[in-house]
Amino acid sequence: MTTPFFKTSPDIIKPYALMDLDDTLFQTQRKIDAWDLPMAESENLVCATVNKKGEPLSFMSQRQASFFNWLLASTELIVVTARDRSEIKRVKLPFDSWQVLTHGAIILTADGELLSAWQQRMYEQLSPLQDKLHQLSKLFANHSENDDSQLVFTPHIDSFNNGSANEELTIYLAIKHAQKNHQALVELAAQLPNLIRDFDQDFYVHVNANNLAILPHAVHKHHAVKFLLDHHLDSQRPSFGFGDSLADLPFLQLLDWYGMPNHGQLHDNLNS
Repeated sequence: MTTPFFKTSPDIIKPYALMDLDDTLFQTQRKIDAWDLPMAESENLVCATVNKKGEPLSFMSQRQASFFNWLLASTELIVVTARDRSEIKRVKLPFDSWQVLTHGAIILTADGELLSAWQQRMYEQLSPLQDKLHQLSKLFANHSENDDSQLVFTPHIDSFNNGSANEELTIYLAIKHAQKNHQALVELAAQLPNLIRDFDQDFYVHVNANNLAILPHAVHKHHAVKFLLDHHLDSQRPSFGFGDSLADLPFLQLLDWYGMPNHGQLHDNLNS
């Protein structure tokens, strides 16, 4: 049997592009300045997200905007992000395929509907952890109310179907530092296993820049992307992706090819 040589074909199969958003496709002005991104002069920036008041918050450089435009035209672009269902609405970019949200706890179809099979699975795994998540929430809420505290605490909650009705469940807990003190968050992360019994058995902690997340092991971009690959995406179509964070690496390693921007947590760890 002779192995054929490659021949070009007019039948183009669009690959899947599974993409993290924040700090991969766009970033705040503060990070643009810190990273000295090329073609990111203020007059050339493209607004990508707004804050809760509707004011521009994150931006794409001209190169990032060109890259995103190419992705939209040449691939089926699938969002994979820590943003929840309310936060994704503040991203002012046109998405028309699957969306993996809230660190993987939520999967939306191309029509913006919740993927029911995934919702049921997440309900079954999150429900037993609600008491512990509420205990942690109370601890951090009390701490953040302290006048001396610089911690900004946010529980991320969504509605899940338990088979007969919808129920509000806490998915994960997020903490920021008011003065953007990354080291303070790193030190807090080291203390977390002492706060609650069997912490490491039920939760893991992710720290990136000014974001600390306390997540159940069941909640991970890797789990949601694997579910899509196994049950909903065409295995004959190639896949690639990009992410900036160490938390992105497990989902990226499921794909045929993956990469990272030349800045951010993954890039910094590669260079260290």
